[in-house]
Amino acid sequence: MLSETAEFLYKTTNYYTPEYECSLLWSDPAIGIKWPLDGEPKLAAKDVAGKLLANAELFE
Repeated sequence: MLSETAEFLYKTTNYYTPEYECSLLWSDPAIGIKWPLDGEPKLAAKDVAGKLLANAELFE
């Protein structure tokens, strides 16, 4: 279910270091979000380069 508003919080443990940044692909079918889009979304380069959940790095 989508809402009109959302709160997003980042949990950080250190200063931002771009070379260690990673993200999941926004449209990964394994996540299963049905985005109500009219056409293609405008994405940042880092979001276009997101990884599938199945290929994401694991932190243990």
